[in-house]
Amino acid sequence: MREILAPRRPGRGRGLAVGAPAPRVHVVRAAAALAAGMGVGRFVYTPILPLMHAQAGLSAGAGANLATANYVGYLLGALAGTLAPALVRSRAALRGALVLLTATLAAMPVTRGTAVWEVLRLLAGAASALVFVIAVASLLHHLRDHPPHLPGWAFGGVGAGIALSGLLVLALRTVADWRAAWWAAAALAAVLTAVSWNLRPEEAPAAAVAGDRPRVRVRRWFGALFVSYFLEGVGYIVAGTFLVAAIGQGSPGWAGTGAWIVVGLAAVPSSALWARLGRRWSRPGLLLTALAVQAVGIALPALTGSTAAALGSAALFGATFLGVSTLALATGAQLRFPRSVALLTAGYSVGQILGPLAVAPLLRHGYHQALLLAALVVLTSAASAAVLRIGFPHDAGGQQVGGLHVAGGAHVGPGHVVGGAHVGPEHMAGGEDVGREPVVGGEDVGREPVVGG
Repeated sequence: MREILAPRRPGRGRGLAVGAPAPRVHVVRAAAALAAGMGVGRFVYTPILPLMHAQAGLSAGAGANLATANYVGYLLGALAGTLAPALVRSRAALRGALVLLTATLAAMPVTRGTAVWEVLRLLAGAASALVFVIAVASLLHHLRDHPPHLPGWAFGGVGAGIALSGLLVLALRTVADWRAAWWAAAALAAVLTAVSWNLRPEEAPAAAVAGDRPRVRVRRWFGALFVSYFLEGVGYIVAGTFLVAAIGQGSPGWAGTGAWIVVGLAAVPSSALWARLGRRWSRPGLLLTALAVQAVGIALPALTGSTAAALGSAALFGATFLGVSTLALATGAQLRFPRSVALLTAGYSVGQILGPLAVAPLLRHGYHQALLLAALVVLTSAASAAVLRIGFPHDAGGQQVGGLHVAGGAHVGPGHVVGGAHVGPEHMAGGEDVGREPVVGGEDVGREPVVGG
């Protein structure tokens, strides 16, 4: 994943300190943290949701509210990292967030109260955001001087967590109930927590290098990008929350959870693939392509009930939802718009909150109408990306932004930047060498850190 790291400059890189674990060990620990925080902690709800509908009496509207609570919690966790940047460098914060996350998963079967479930999912969202920010900051900080494919594999932990949790739920659905699924998810999160327990957070970053902040008339392009990414947040999260339940309505019992496993497997290499394509083709064009493909994937289960279509839908969705974030954040950095990544991440996060609320009235009639609406929203996002292509300043890349190297992401400390939207979970990479100080992700937004979610 070449674009995840800025190239090393003599005397600037830090790398792994003497006595630190081997790079591959660091990758495994970071991948485990991302798998626990995002793949399991945030997204295991998707394959468990149909079981809760059938066995726990959870209504479709209440299911949407639980999803929204988790997304609000995720936004709050990202804000905590912004307001208290020391958290990003704290091993205690990482461990505490992982333990809290595991505890919320284990507590879900203990009660049937919807209000308590909402609190638990909100706490899980906040914990998963902190895990994500700390893990990514650690990964990019300590592997700065190592081959760029290493962090790419670590980011694949998100997809691996989705696939593993989906396999667990698939195995349990015929022999146990929804409670066992949550406990199994908690056990998986505990194992992943143990693997990532000794992950070294990033160290205190060096002071940012002061520099000129060039300005380009890019409001039109950034406005189109912002609208596109906001709409993607609205549309993708509907599929990310209800895809399994929708497929389960018209396919064999295993198909819904099986499709979610396919989503995870397709997501593992997707961020690295789209970032690599971005080195050869126009990012706005690739963004348009990824969004159009994603819209088709979201709509398929609503148009046909065949198992093949369901699995194809999962593959298309898994291959694009992380890639869209990769391309959007990299494009914002390329445009050099002030605070581009922070603004894009905020719009995307708000979109994730609004998505389930927008489709809640449609869920009384099943999930097909909700998926069609989500596909339409993503197509509208693609149309906004098409506007972005008109006269796009393709030579805007490779420029200095506040004296820092930009490679897509969000600023989590003075002079050090990481990416992520939901990302998905949400956010991963992109950008190029554009300055003097090697900073990964986003743009210099001042000495106050801004964390992407």
